[in-house]
Amino acid sequence: HNPPPPPNFTLVVENLIFLFPSQVGGVCKLSTESSLRRCRTPDGKICSGRGKCNCGICICEAIEPGTFFGPRCECHDWVCATYNGKTCNGTCHCGSCMCDNEDNRGMVTGRFCECDDSECLDEETGEICGGHGQCYCGNCYCAAGWHGDKCEFQCDMSPWESRQGCTSPDGKICSNRGTCVCGECNCHDVDPSGDWGDIHGDTCECDERNCHATYDRYTDDFCSGHGQCNCGRCDCKEGWAGNKCEHPLSCSLSLESSLKKCRGTSNLPCFGRGQCQCGQCTCHPPGDSRVHGKNCECDDRQCEDISGEVCGGHGYCSCGRCICEEGWFGKLCQFPRSCDMSDAQSKELCETSDGVICSGKGSCHCGKCICNPQDWWVSGEYCECDDRECDKHDGIICTGNGLCNCGNCECWDGWNGNACEIWVGEEY
Repeated sequence: HNPPPPPNFTLVVENLIFLFPSQVGGVCKLSTESSLRRCRTPDGKICSGRGKCNCGICICEAIEPGTFFGPRCECHDWVCATYNGKTCNGTCHCGSCMCDNEDNRGMVTGRFCECDDSECLDEETGEICGGHGQCYCGNCYCAAGWHGDKCEFQCDMSPWESRQGCTSPDGKICSNRGTCVCGECNCHDVDPSGDWGDIHGDTCECDERNCHATYDRYTDDFCSGHGQCNCGRCDCKEGWAGNKCEHPLSCSLSLESSLKKCRGTSNLPCFGRGQCQCGQCTCHPPGDSRVHGKNCECDDRQCEDISGEVCGGHGYCSCGRCICEEGWFGKLCQFPRSCDMSDAQSKELCETSDGVICSGKGSCHCGKCICNPQDWWVSGEYCECDDRECDKHDGIICTGNGLCNCGNCECWDGWNGNACEIWVGEEY
């Protein structure tokens, strides 16, 4: 057991909290919602259920037989998280499993050491995946021209014949939504719940996501509830029209007039952030006042970083754009106009491991990289990321429901999916 903390342990931590930039003069600048978002762990608990949230910072409670620690009180040394009801098959450190690999072959892997990559070994040759693929958590992913559980079977057709069998009507291999194995497409399943595959067809040409409105919840209620989805196209019931059966024919406006009224200055109805019905926008999700405007044109979530801080604490948000205080600039007011460091010191902080300033895609200012604004897709601490790699839905990166972080979508609360296209929050 670790020794119990001194009686004034919590008091000391609380006094230190006021040194954090989220507070000025002991007053929290964050809203309650933003504060709790910073303290929330992926399982939805505040401070892992082991502490209290104070202005976005977790104050961990010291409990026998040891002390919780970590930014969200997620660490503890005496027991590991469980997998299928069992503790990890290795050595525990800070609640994480260090896998035991006595033979030094690294066959035991996984967050809970639950993966046994020896299941990928070919019994005859002793090679991983027969030497024709890679092993991930006990499963073989085969190289082109090979298939089978251990990549033991070679394709009996030429690569050209295989590609021909996998070519979709638009000329792409498996519609860019699957992998080609010996002339047959294995379609990617992008539903994180894993219940069923929403991409299907001989060449993965059918994408059922196209039947969902951008703002819709991910349910079996396709085509706005007024039609049937057939290979990614909506067949509307009588009395309804539109690509997603969103327009009632009882409306005095035509479908085109309704959509035009909802578009405003955007090329998407309601800026892709709401439902257009008979020329009126209803912004989604309901109850979130950050998305507003006649055509849902204002999205104040764009002013927040992934931790929920608005305009870096150095400005205010106006219709989704940061208005910075004097002395600060940047999309999120994250850059100070002046700083107390030399050019040499500044550039040293902007250098990547290969000695290039800001990956050659930006300029260095006060020890931080400012990525070239004309290349909108360049991002990252050292301008090393390509945000074009982030998934889109309805033509919008991360569906407008999250931030693109180095090629991956970081979804806001209530949203899920590769492109944050799936609403998993409360019913509306």
